[in-house]
Order: sequence, then structure tokens, then C-alpha cells
Amino acid sequence: MPFGITNYLILLIYLSGMAVIGLFFARKQKTTDDYFLAGRSMPWLPVAMSMYASLTSAATYIGLPGIAYKNNITFIVVAVVSPVLTPILIYLFYPVCRRLNVTTSYEYIDHRFGATPRKIVSALFLFARLGWLGTVIYAPALALSIATGIDLSLAIVLMGAFATLYTVLAGLAAVLWTDVIQFIILIGGAIWIAISLLSRIPDGFSEFLQIANAHGHIQINTSISLTEMTLIGVFIGFFFQMMQDYGTDQVTVQRLLSAKTHRGMVKAILFNACTDLFIISLLLFIGTGLFVYYHLSPHLLEVNLTKDQMLPFYIINELPNGVSGLLIAAIFAAAMSSIDSGIHSMSTVIVNDFVQSLRGSGASPRNDLKLARILTLMLGLVATCVAFYVSTLEGIIESFATFMSLFSAPVFALFLLGMLTKRGQFFGWCIGTAMAIPATYGIQHYTEVSWVYYFPFSFLVTFVISLLMMKKI
Repeated sequence: MPFGITNYLILLIYLSGMAVIGLFFARKQKTTDDYFLAGRSMPWLPVAMSMYASLTSAATYIGLPGIAYKNNITFIVVAVVSPVLTPILIYLFYPVCRRLNVTTSYEYIDHRFGATPRKIVSALFLFARLGWLGTVIYAPALALSIATGIDLSLAIVLMGAFATLYTVLAGLAAVLWTDVIQFIILIGGAIWIAISLLSRIPDGFSEFLQIANAHGHIQINTSISLTEMTLIGVFIGFFFQMMQDYGTDQVTVQRLLSAKTHRGMVKAILFNACTDLFIISLLLFIGTGLFVYYHLSPHLLEVNLTKDQMLPFYIINELPNGVSGLLIAAIFAAAMSSIDSGIHSMSTVIVNDFVQSLRGSGASPRNDLKLARILTLMLGLVATCVAFYVSTLEGIIESFATFMSLFSAPVFALFLLGMLTKRGQFFGWCIGTAMAIPATYGIQHYTEVSWVYYFPFSFLVTFVISLLMMKKI
């Protein structure tokens, strides 16, 4: 179905609103502390909403329903991982960052291991998040392409260009407040889609359960296998992945460091854990509902659709004009909250961990602010190029796992090596990382090992070898 004038107007109003907010806050930024940490004075609720919205990208919004549509709801265990991790985040990771009063989480590495290790892990963070940004630009571009019929390549360019220009204007205060709006839109949109799907199944929830159960879509794979997405594999994989995402990754740490108080930071972490539990369950319900709906009405389904195209296809073809525009805007909201956060965090790391430490003192705060905006523009352009590469990979969630396991897992290993041991050495970590990255690349491309094991494999290889080398040094 055509996207329609009403839907275009709704999408335009949403995007224009984000741009206006960016322009409003751009005038208030005088220093890099304003631009990067919003003056460390944000209330806890906007911080919490931004923390969730930043990591819940359009890749998650489209990818999770796609997994449930094609497979089953084994992924539901991820909803439990976040509450389990909460005490570890509150008592292990964040007290260290707040005590050191850092701007980036990688300053801890400097305190523990030295300036060179800090630069190396900062570089690995940049590589990982560039790959991640490619997925979060590609996901809404895919939705836009399906919704409007424009070429996917053009959609990627348009999405990347708008997100980059908006982020150049927006310091962290603008990013946080727009994330609040985007959080409300993406949560409300998911609830709307779930209700819509359930209302279109003739006998409601009972028929939903009957059909989903008969075809194995509400089953949970409890077997032990390295080649399938199992309950144990998903729990292990995302336990380590989410500990890294929420405990050491600059995208999240930067938000929590902007909170006024330690108590506010704790509230933000608890809020995020509860939201994770709700929205992951809801997105998996939507994916299962898509399977049931199109099982009952197969004539409405186009052939050759990938699992990542199912949700945008349903929104455009089954929902009325206006509503579908709002829900495509929800996908854009999920994307914008991640793109602005990712690019902004990367420019923070480059200025703070590379430029300032190499240059020392001498530059004015206004010059650093100008540099941050130039870097933001350049990073957006590179991330848009990466999105073209992501479009050639198997799936959105799988693409995310590929990049994060190669580059973020070794960084996480060094954080734990520093926090949990007194004799851990950077040299041993270098040996572990040098072995983990090619080994992880090998299992990604030359084995049938499930993608859920990529991150824990890379982490464990790095961490275990680092421990073994500790005894020899």
C-alpha cells in the first residue's frame, strides 16, 4: 500500500520536532562538559529513559519480533537478565566511575593500567560502536524503504544524513530530552501494535496460544547446543553482553554520569531493568502474533520477505493511514535515540581520551566544542557507510552480535581484569585479545556456532588467557 500524505506529514512533524529541540539546546552549550555530560545535573527519570532508549534501537524494535516470527520465544530469558545484573552494576561498576569523577568510562583503564591501554580500549569501543551504528541506521532505512517504496540505498543515505545533522546540533541535554519523547513513542507504538494484532485474531488470545503452540513458537529451547539459539546459550550470551553494555560501555555510562546524585543513578538502573523486562516480552509477543496472523491469512503475505521486514510490512499494509505513520515514527524514534547517543558518545571518547590527553592544555572550551561537532559529523558519515555493509549480512540482531563480540568483549575483559584482580597485567590482556579477535572471526565465518555464543566466547578467551599470563609475568 502507498504510504500516504497523512503518514508523510506525521513523519515530517516528528522529525522536525526533533530538529527544533536540537536547535534549542545547541544555543545553551558553552563547554564540552555541557555538550558531553549536560553539566552533570540531569534528573534521574530522563537519564533512565535515555539509557533504555539508547540501547533499544530500531534494530531491537524490528529484530526481536523477526526472531520470534521465524523461531520461538527462547529470547524471553533476556528480559530476566537485566534485573539479575542490577546489583552488579550498582555495587561493582558505577561506584568506581563516580568516585573517579570521569567523563568516559575508559578513564578508569588509565587509572588502573595506564594511558596507552586507555587509548587502545577506546579505539576498540569506536570500532564496535561504528558497527553497531551501521545496524541502527540500516534498520529504520529498511522500514522506510518498505513503507515508501524508495530504494534501500537512498533510504540509508537519508536516514544517516538526518540523524547525523541532528546529532551535530544536539549536546547530551538535547539527546536526553529527545530520548524521553522517543521512549514514550516507541513504548506506546509497541503496545498499539500488540493490541492491533490480538484484535485481528478471530478467537483472540486463546487462538493465539493454540496456533503458536502447535507450530512451536511459544516453546523454549532448553537443549544444550552450540549451533542453535537455546535458553542456556541466550542467557550466557546476553548476561555478559548486557553487563558490558550497561556496566562499561560509554553509551550507557555517559548517561548515568549525567545524573545529579548516586541515588538518582540507582533509580535509573532499576527503571531500566523493569522496562527491559516489559518491552522485550512485548516485542517477542508481537513477533509471535505476526506469525499467527499471517498463518491465518497467508494470502495477505508477500513472498520472499525476510524476518526483519515483517513488522514494517504489517504496519504499512494492515494499519490505517495516520496510525501506520505514527508507528513508523516509533521505529524512527528507536533509531534516533540510538544514533544520536552512539555518535555523541563516540565523539566524547575521541575528544576526551585522544585529543585532550595528547594535546594537554591550551585549547579553549569553545574550540573543543567545535571539534566535537566536526567529529560528530565525520562519525555519522562513516556510520552511514557501515550501514551499507550491514545490509549484506544475515539479520539485524546477528549483525549487532558480530561487531560487539569482535571489539567490545575484549574491552569488557580488561575492565573485569582490573576490578576483580590485583595482579592483572595489560600485557597479558594484549595476548588474550590478539588471540580472541581472530578466533571469534573464525567461528563467525567458518563454523555453525550460533551467534549468541560470539560475545561470551570472545570475552572468555581474552579473560582466561589474561589470567594465565598473569601467573607467568
